[in-house]
Amino acid sequence: MKEIAIKQRFYPTNEQAELLAKTFGCTRFVYNAILRWRTDAYYKYGESISYNQASARLTELKKNPETEWLKEVSSVPLQQALRHQQTAFKNFWDNRARYPQFKKKHAKQSITLASSAFKYRDGQLFIAKSKEPLNIRWSRELPSTPTTVTVSKDKAGRYFVSMLCRFESKPMPVTAKTVGIDLGLNNLFITDSGEKVDNPAY
Repeated sequence: MKEIAIKQRFYPTNEQAELLAKTFGCTRFVYNAILRWRTDAYYKYGESISYNQASARLTELKKNPETEWLKEVSSVPLQQALRHQQTAFKNFWDNRARYPQFKKKHAKQSITLASSAFKYRDGQLFIAKSKEPLNIRWSRELPSTPTTVTVSKDKAGRYFVSMLCRFESKPMPVTAKTVGIDLGLNNLFITDSGEKVDNPAY
């Protein structure tokens, strides 16, 4: 079983754009707040914060009256942000990457949705908290139902959705026929059967 990420552009409704803006903001806030907490804990007290501790901290933030607005969006992308942060820390500890950086408001925005935060049905993709499907400009069919979905917005304000799908790779059929190719000057190449292919001369 192999995996492939298929990226497509989509055009959100006004309600979806508002929901995504709020979700991007909440996800960025959680990532930065937990990163600040972990950084302070390490440099001030020499403590290393685990993923479970970070997750518990997120629960506290949701219960805090000052940040209870985090409950207005799906909890899945918030939790996924912590998983991405944990991976970033692991890469840093293994000397494969630099120290995790804070997310910026005007940079590319993205959220990751696990299967519990989206539905793919009859060629349409629905995300959590939205009743309408995303208006995706499909360029190809999906080989399977996505396992995870990443929604992003670039600096130019364009929206994209990347869907991770699993599929069974099938080997090409075996044939006994062979073709000889001779590169030429007047033609791009000539096959042993006499077929000539012109040089496009771009």
